Amino acid sequence: MPREPLRQSPVAELDYPVVGPAYPAPDRLVKHPRDAIREGMTPHPVAADATSQDRLDRSRVLRAFNFSLAAVLLLVAVFTAQGMFDWRAWAVAPLQADGLLGILTAPLLHGSLAHLGANAAALLILGTLAGSVYPRATALALPLLWLGSGLGAWLLGEPGSRHLGASGVTHGLMFLVFVLGLLRRDRPAIATSMIAFLFYGGMVLTILPHEAGVSWQSHLGGAVAGLIAALLLRLRDPQQARPRYSWEDEDEDAAWEISNAEHDVLEPPPPRQVPVLWQRQEDGSQNVVLHFPPRERPPGT
Repeated sequence: MPREPLRQSPVAELDYPVVGPAYPAPDRLVKHPRDAIREGMTPHPVAADATSQDRLDRSRVLRAFNFSLAAVLLLVAVFTAQGMFDWRAWAVAPLQADGLLGILTAPLLHGSLAHLGANAAALLILGTLAGSVYPRATALALPLLWLGSGLGAWLLGEPGSRHLGASGVTHGLMFLVFVLGLLRRDRPAIATSMIAFLFYGGMVLTILPHEAGVSWQSHLGGAVAGLIAALLLRLRDPQQARPRYSWEDEDEDAAWEISNAEHDVLEPPPPRQVPVLWQRQEDGSQNVVLHFPPRERPPGT
């Protein structure tokens, strides 16, 4: 006997699977983040992404701070042990073959407790800023900053002098962060460069000779290395996605613009909706020469 044609189930006409109460009701089903905003709902992937991004940012800041703190503790340990050996053999001796070893070891040495404290504070602050926003670029730039600091002192220093200290590395970090902010121009980069310049903007002046006993050659070498590293490594760390406003999409309808504006109070209005503050009146008063009567002179003048 012939088979009866299968009748299509009403469930097949729905655009969502029906398995159990775990699925939302049809009137609350959202298939696109834009539809979620129109329905007054927040799509779960966006919230999850925001939470994971916050957790990632905190971990990056903590990791950068721990690394910078470990570097500071290393400087303190070396400074404590400096009295047990002749540190001059480990400093940079300009234009001398036996002074090349200081390029690798001089940033670990310091001449006084005040010298150590100044460089330790700069290393902790600038290292945390650079490592939290540019972890990949900072990791690759540190060897370049280290070598640039020592080479600047070895090439430009006065013969017979000794150069030591981590100030060249800290100058390199400041220039790295500041130049990356100028090149990338996203919010984290700009904020980081402003904070670095607020604390250590004076390093721009200390790359030139200004005070006796200060190795400006090391500062200049570190600054040049930071500039070169910023140019070479500016794309190593991906930039955060720039928020896109509704009026930037020409193919969106007016309802989407209104709905998005209601949910994002920080979104600026579209350019075509910005009110005009002043408009010239076309009343024919343009290019009219006004003649003023001559001023009367008092009698007797």
